Amino acid sequence: MTFVGGLPKAELHVHHVGSASIRTVAELAARHEGSTSVPSDPDELARYFDFTDFGHFIEVYLSVVDLLRTPEDIWTLTHDVAHDLAAQNVRYAELTLTPYTSIRAGIAAEAFCEAVEDARRTAEAELDLTLRWCFDIPGEFGLEGADATIDVALSQQSDGLVSFGLGGPEAGVPRRQFAPHFAQAHAAGLHSVPHAGESTGPETIWDSLRHLGAERIGHGIAAAQDEKLMEYLAATGVVLEVCPTSNVRTKSVPSLAEHPLPELVEAGVTVTINSDDPPMFDTTLGQEYEVARELLGLDDDGVAELARTAVRSSFADESLKTAILAEIDVYAGASSSASTSA
Repeated sequence: MTFVGGLPKAELHVHHVGSASIRTVAELAARHEGSTSVPSDPDELARYFDFTDFGHFIEVYLSVVDLLRTPEDIWTLTHDVAHDLAAQNVRYAELTLTPYTSIRAGIAAEAFCEAVEDARRTAEAELDLTLRWCFDIPGEFGLEGADATIDVALSQQSDGLVSFGLGGPEAGVPRRQFAPHFAQAHAAGLHSVPHAGESTGPETIWDSLRHLGAERIGHGIAAAQDEKLMEYLAATGVVLEVCPTSNVRTKSVPSLAEHPLPELVEAGVTVTINSDDPPMFDTTLGQEYEVARELLGLDDDGVAELARTAVRSSFADESLKTAILAEIDVYAGASSSASTSA
C-alpha cells in the first residue's frame, strides 16, 4: 500500500449522490430499468460520466438523483458510500446530502432522514468511520428548495447533521437570497459551508462570506483571481475545500497543470483536499492527495500535514479530532522510520 493509501484521512467535501460507485449506480439503474436514462452496464456508465461542461455534469448528476425513489434506495446508497470511504482509510467524513430532491421525488422528509440515519448508525457499527451530514440547498430550485431544506434541517434534527450548505449551479443563483436560511441554520447551531467560486468568479465567494457567514467554502478556487480575497481568507482562516480533479472534469479549470491550488497555498490560504463526486470524476480521495502532492511538490510529511489540516478544519468533536490526529502522527512517524532504516 502507498503512503497515501494507508494514511488516515478526513473527507470534508463529498456529495451523497456523487459518491455512488459505478456498482451502486448500476444496481439502482437496474432496479428502475425502463424508467431511467441512466445505463445499468458499468462500461456504458463510465462513458455516461464523461462531461462536456459544468451544465452537462449537473444534468447527468440529476439523472442519478432520480434513481433514488424509495427509502430503501437512500439506505443502499448511504451504506455503500460509507464502506467505500472506509476502504480508503477515511476516518471521518462530512457527506453533503440534498434532501429536497428526494422530497420532490415523493420520499417524505421523515423517511429520508430515518434512512440516512439508520445507514449511518449501521455503517459506524461496522467500520472505523464517523459519518456526519451537511444538508445543502440545491441552488437551481431557488427559494422553494431553500425553504424546504431549512425546514427539514430544523424539524428533523438528525443526529448526524453538523452543517448547512448551498450547491448546484453558481451562475444565475445569487448567494444573497439565501441569507435568511443560513441565519436560521446558524441560530440552530449548524455551520455554514456554501459552494462558491468554482464556475463563477471571486464575487460569489465574497457574497458567501458577507451574506451567508461562510466558515468553509466549497471549492473557492476563484479566490486566486483576487489578491485581497486571498489575504482575507488567509487572515481569517476561512477554509477552501479544494477538489482538483473535479474542477478539471467540469471544465472549471483547463487542466491540472493550470490548477490554482499552488497559488492559494502560496498566499497562505488554508485548503483541504477532497474528492467531490469521486466515481463520476473517476477519482478517489487518495488520488486527489497524490494530485496535490504533485502540484505542491510535497514529500510524505507534507502529505500528512494535508490530512491533519482536514481533520482540524472539520466539524468533528474535539475528542475525535485528537484521536485521528494522533493516528496520523503514529502512521507518519512509522513510515518515516521505515524509510530511514531502509
